[in-house]
Amino acid sequence: MEIRLPRLGEGAESGTVVSIAVAEGDLIQKDQTILELENEKAVAPIPSPASGRIVKLHVKPGDEVSVGQLLITLADETAAPAAEKKPPAPPREEAPRRAEEAPRAEPYRYESPSGLAPPAAPSVRKLAAELGIDLTRVRGSERGGRITRQDLKTYIQQLQELVFERKMTPPRPAAEPVPKIDFSKWGPITRKRLSPLRRTVTEKTTEAWTTIPHVTQFADADISALTELRKKYAPLYQARGVRLTVTSFILKAAVAALKKFPIFNASLDEATQEIIYKEYYHIGVAVDTEAGLIVPVLRDADVKSIYQLSLELAHITEKARQRKIALEELQGGTFTLSNLGGIGGTHFTPIIYKPQVAVLGVGQGGLKPVVRDHKIEPRMILTLGLSYDHRVIDGADGARFIVALVEALENPNEEELKF
Repeated sequence: MEIRLPRLGEGAESGTVVSIAVAEGDLIQKDQTILELENEKAVAPIPSPASGRIVKLHVKPGDEVSVGQLLITLADETAAPAAEKKPPAPPREEAPRRAEEAPRAEPYRYESPSGLAPPAAPSVRKLAAELGIDLTRVRGSERGGRITRQDLKTYIQQLQELVFERKMTPPRPAAEPVPKIDFSKWGPITRKRLSPLRRTVTEKTTEAWTTIPHVTQFADADISALTELRKKYAPLYQARGVRLTVTSFILKAAVAALKKFPIFNASLDEATQEIIYKEYYHIGVAVDTEAGLIVPVLRDADVKSIYQLSLELAHITEKARQRKIALEELQGGTFTLSNLGGIGGTHFTPIIYKPQVAVLGVGQGGLKPVVRDHKIEPRMILTLGLSYDHRVIDGADGARFIVALVEALENPNEEELKF
């Protein structure tokens, strides 16, 4: 029996093998984990759909695999171990040629025996759909024929050159390759390959920064009253095993501002040129992990108390740090909060988490001298930075939103803290 990679979820068609939990010759049971797969920013166990003895492993840690790709071959439970029988290895598939190695005019068509679409990230598929490009005609350069944004750019450039040639005009010169720098000539170096998570972060932040015109609005919030309420209720929360943090207050204040200005809870449908207003409030919370930045989503934040938000926030944060978060828990966010206050620093410019249109960056709070009633007083000040998509949101609305947010933080409602 051939066990292949099943569907991983909406928009997820590939991943990277993180670890393999079995070996050739092992007798395994149905639903037993055979490997762990990293997809986007989640690590998920892949169970065996049947029992049997493993004849051959077809993947290893670090391999990128696509839906439908062969993972292991199983024999009947009574079959001899693979080391004894030594079945003939299946013929190896020829690795796909890099896009830059293919002749420019060479026709190419991706063909899959299982009829699956060519492997590519959701962002690449979306861009191809917007440009009207058939991905089966684009040659992927990564392992398993996976198509990258650069492959898409190369294909578009080839089409342009063909058009120019047909018009009997000189073709556009190819883009110069990125120069390779030998850093070792100046001193000792260490090379470390980007992890799958870091490559995902790189791809998504680059896409967001290059396709969204960012504007960042800064403000300071006087959270002295909020801090006093936190001190009052923190022991009561602790008695229930929950830590009351400033982030929980910010989540509540952010939802109030989003309800007042729904454009910040929207998305831009670039294909139809429509603004999608969402009537739900799923807030992404950026979590700093050893592997990199992960943004789990706290759903329906508008109907939860500060206690419920604190409880769920602790739960999803711990899952993210342990890499136990599911792909579904990283999707569907409408607005994102990035709080670096626990680390340090003040104002910063967060990058929008596409397809959202806004993100709130929170710096470290601290005592600062503030003039009140013509007197200088020490007040607890929290720094804020709101980045928003200028295609959808005007500067005036950005200022109104952050003013409403500051007002909510400076006037916390004690009733929302009660159980």
